[in-house]
Amino acid sequence: MTTDTGLTTATEPRATADPATAPAAVPDPSARLSVRARLVLFLLCAAQFAVALDFSILNIALPTLGHDLHLAQANLQWGMTAFALPSGGFLLLFGRIADQIGRRRVFVVGLALFTAASVLATLAWSPESFLAARALQGLGAAAIVPSGMALLTTTFHEGPQRDRAMGVMGSLMALGFTFGMVLGGVLTQTLTWRSTMGLNVVMGALVLVGAPLLLTESRNERRVGFDVPGAIAVTGGLLALIYGLSTAAQSGFGKGTVIGALVAAALLLASFVVIESRTAEPLVSLRILRRPSVAFGNLGGLTTFAMMTAVIFLGTLYLQQVNGLSPMVTGLVFGVMGVVCAVSGNIAPRVVARIGSARTMVVGLLVQGLLTTLLLLVGRGSTGTWVFMLAGSAAAFFHLWAIVSYGVTATSGLPDEEQGVATGLVTTTQQIGMTVGIPLLSAVASARSDALRSAGHSLATATLGGVRLGLGADAALVVLLALTVAVGLRPRKHPTA
Repeated sequence: MTTDTGLTTATEPRATADPATAPAAVPDPSARLSVRARLVLFLLCAAQFAVALDFSILNIALPTLGHDLHLAQANLQWGMTAFALPSGGFLLLFGRIADQIGRRRVFVVGLALFTAASVLATLAWSPESFLAARALQGLGAAAIVPSGMALLTTTFHEGPQRDRAMGVMGSLMALGFTFGMVLGGVLTQTLTWRSTMGLNVVMGALVLVGAPLLLTESRNERRVGFDVPGAIAVTGGLLALIYGLSTAAQSGFGKGTVIGALVAAALLLASFVVIESRTAEPLVSLRILRRPSVAFGNLGGLTTFAMMTAVIFLGTLYLQQVNGLSPMVTGLVFGVMGVVCAVSGNIAPRVVARIGSARTMVVGLLVQGLLTTLLLLVGRGSTGTWVFMLAGSAAAFFHLWAIVSYGVTATSGLPDEEQGVATGLVTTTQQIGMTVGIPLLSAVASARSDALRSAGHSLATATLGGVRLGLGADAALVVLLALTVAVGLRPRKHPTA
């Protein structure tokens, strides 16, 4: 149904065929967006950009912040973990709540909480007040991300319009993460770490003004029961998983609390699957998860987010600890990657339209992995910095193809009443991916670095050896999982409903 606003909404259930495995139709004039449609897309993208920015902007600012607030070096990780825990743990829950009570309502409430928490973070007077503010920011983000994505997928009809909207969204989210590194360095060095949190206040307030004016309410027409046991199991499982992995990044996987958290996560998530298979109104229908487009689309998204986030983390170690670059210069190196992501985000929807979202994702992942292998050539000195910037930017270009296409793939062929759950899965995949890659590959890098230090090598040489091994493992995992996704998304004569 097309309205006079230029937005397209889909009110009928989609066909059961899996459109992600075949090329999309050639874009037609209907893919062009009206002025109001562009404003709606800008508003939704601005909110997602702010969340992605907030996830990474503190990376470089944490040492300065810790000094000012007397936060111990060993506890600096909680500046990131306090945000990641609720933002990843509550995504699926808030996605279902948005489906039931209204996506715009949840979006606005989440945005208000995120903005208010950013004010508290800006004015933080102690470690406890800052970490509480970060947790509230994460809770607001958990409401913003799935409701905003559901508003996008129910507003823009499946096909050229949605492909284009997802392309813009994907590029801005990647820009938010990479530019967070840039802005974190620049703002911390020129102003103070508080300015990194103050930026979120400004962005959140601007979106809050526009949301009631531009967004229309969207919810499921049919009310269903709320799966309380399933909600408790999946939320607890995700919280335990993210806590365990985040803590492992600092203290290793052998610590008792880490092992306990990961075991609890496995048990809770396994119980979630059992609950969902038996309840009449599941939080996440296993029928959705059995769709190849949903299952392997999300696997592709998890892979590209986890591995590129790890590249950025390892690259930060390399640039600062091996080559001695300042936080500002390090941020500018990642800024080049951000610009490349923006360019790729404009190209990716055209590639999706020509060869299909599944093929675009597989190509993006494979080339991302192959280009990551070039980072093994990095060494000490300016030449190594140039190698990292150029090869890393090239990998980031195809990383955006995977980001845009995984969102399209994992939400295609589903009716509007399931879009909230599907987009909740997509955004949960994103958040877990951004959390999982760093501890896994930093553990690999740290083990190698420690071995080299024990053998008598300098700190810079040992760090370089660890970074190279971590990057090699990163590249191998991306290629292996890309091939897995390719097999899982191969065209079928009788798609799973």
